[in-house]
Amino acid sequence: MPLLPLIDSDDLTAPIAWRLGQPISRRQYLADVQALAATLPAHGPMLNTTGDRYRFAVGLGAALLRGHVNLMPPNHTADTVARLRSLFDRSYGLHDDAERVVDLPMAWQSPEHAPIGEAHELPRIAADAVAAEVLTSGSTGAPMPHAKAWAGLQRNTAAGARRIAELLGRADLRGLSLVATVPAQHMYGFESTVLVAMLAGAAFDCGRPFYPADIARALAAVPRPRMLVTTPFHLKALLDSGVELPAIDLAVSATAPLSPQLAARTEAAFGAPLMEIYGCTEAGQVASRCPTRGPEWRVYDGLQLSGDGDAAVIRGGHVPEPTVLADVLEVVDAQTFRLLGRSNDLINIAGKRSSLAHLNYHLNTIEGVQDGAFWLPDAPDDEATVVRLAAFVVAPDVPHQQILAALRQRVDAAFMPRPMVSVDALPREATGKLPAGRFAEWAKAMLRRDA
Repeated sequence: MPLLPLIDSDDLTAPIAWRLGQPISRRQYLADVQALAATLPAHGPMLNTTGDRYRFAVGLGAALLRGHVNLMPPNHTADTVARLRSLFDRSYGLHDDAERVVDLPMAWQSPEHAPIGEAHELPRIAADAVAAEVLTSGSTGAPMPHAKAWAGLQRNTAAGARRIAELLGRADLRGLSLVATVPAQHMYGFESTVLVAMLAGAAFDCGRPFYPADIARALAAVPRPRMLVTTPFHLKALLDSGVELPAIDLAVSATAPLSPQLAARTEAAFGAPLMEIYGCTEAGQVASRCPTRGPEWRVYDGLQLSGDGDAAVIRGGHVPEPTVLADVLEVVDAQTFRLLGRSNDLINIAGKRSSLAHLNYHLNTIEGVQDGAFWLPDAPDDEATVVRLAAFVVAPDVPHQQILAALRQRVDAAFMPRPMVSVDALPREATGKLPAGRFAEWAKAMLRRDA
């Protein structure tokens, strides 16, 4: 089985990361990886809890050198960690902060850099080595692991990097600076920041800025060309804040489709194109689009679509087996599709069909709504009880009547929420997602509170 490089190594003096505006070279990264690998337990896999993006990447590299799989669950709650222990009996945790200790044997990662010694041969990893076990969110059941081989991750990263370089008008991504509002532990952040830096020559900012002023500060601290990796939730908060934004060369968004209005606002505010990424846990990133140029998505090089509706299949390229996508697609041809909604997101009320994503899109386009989401309770056993859509909104300065009046202009009367509940914030994950199970429990609690 061929061996593949751990990092892009054309220039080991080039940065792989930026910390407070200062570069961390690829040679330093290799020294840190070798030093950490020597301290890890004999057996894996590893749950990497480090909050710092650079130290996460060092942990990833060290685990690969030791032949340990990286565990990537949707969160690090006690229940999730207990499930990891049951699935992987030799698992251990890696941390760089006492607050990030979980109920596993823990390995410590020093925040200090290792000394850079004499040049050594670049580490190489077996192409078929399982680099990561990515666990689904568990919204439709218990989280299940999906193995990601190092060769597949390299092919996926290369395909995504070509699409980014195409938009930037560059031959490759060497010299590109990345700032991300999403964590390295989630697949989107993992692929679009950590792997893009390790394998495609870009360099990421070590932090994960959340507040608008921090995002602007982080962008200003890294050199151009620079790219913001974010989500619709973070973009809306950033643009609504009024914070002065530094120029960037590309914005990338994922986790939920952007509204055309938010996409146009983003490009106007940054003076740069916006690209959306489409993917799933099972197949990884598979397509992109520029929403201001049209609704169609284009799959990455080497991939092909077949089927249609809720039976669309992706195959080829970095996808080892034909994979049914969990969304409802309108397949235009083997390389192009339109996204209609998630297959488990469709709802039918009074004989009329819509999707929660479609309703959420319209709710969040209403002026003054900072965040919002619809929720449909499960059908009760009592057939006489009517199930009502509920909506939860973060809109402290807008009365419900005004929001409802705006909604009536956008959606059918069958989908008007009853009730609408004002909240301080929605229970979103760090990626901006609302996991179905957790959101349902939270929604029930909010409705009991307002009963």
